[in-house]
Amino acid sequence: MLTAKQKRRENIAEYILYLWQLEDMLRALDLSPEKIYSTLVEPHAELEPEQKQTLFFWYMDLVNLLRTENKEQAGHLEHTLHLIADLNDLHLHLLKAPVGKEHGYDQVFAALAPELPKLKTAIARESDLAADGISDMEACFRALYSVMLCRLKGTATQEDGPGAAKKAEAAERYVKDVLEVVSPVVARLAAIYRAAERGELDLYKDMA
Repeated sequence: MLTAKQKRRENIAEYILYLWQLEDMLRALDLSPEKIYSTLVEPHAELEPEQKQTLFFWYMDLVNLLRTENKEQAGHLEHTLHLIADLNDLHLHLLKAPVGKEHGYDQVFAALAPELPKLKTAIARESDLAADGISDMEACFRALYSVMLCRLKGTATQEDGPGAAKKAEAAERYVKDVLEVVSPVVARLAAIYRAAERGELDLYKDMA
């Protein structure tokens, strides 16, 4: 909970990815209050009983949202999808507005732009989404989360046998390719979002 609040204040992109990771973690625990408490709450020996209760209730609020939105098995909470939609609106604005050029956003995005159609097609192939219905930023976040999962699986399971080395190499190459083009865009966008949210940046400066 405290981690989520800190990430929300400091980096909107990390906050979204953190919540997505929590969604999968809660599902892995079968959305069970007993498993959630023993796995995610009880180990925090530094917390007072009241703080543990608050943390537990926060996790259960997320569980209730997953159930309310019928996402017990898969999918992401509307809260995060709305934030991504806001970021996509900002992304589109920065590509047109002088402030985007002033902060170099158009140049950072130029490296990603040619890869987006392939990225959206790959995401659509792995999900029930249509490629033309995936926004630029949703594609970026889904790619980053896929990389996060790929790395977690890579450290959790070390394959042996024929082809294992090639699979590991291909996975690592995929991770590297995605991070090289997607990460700079999301990082720059998150920084601009944070500055605008704090009133440190006028997004409509010099617009007619």
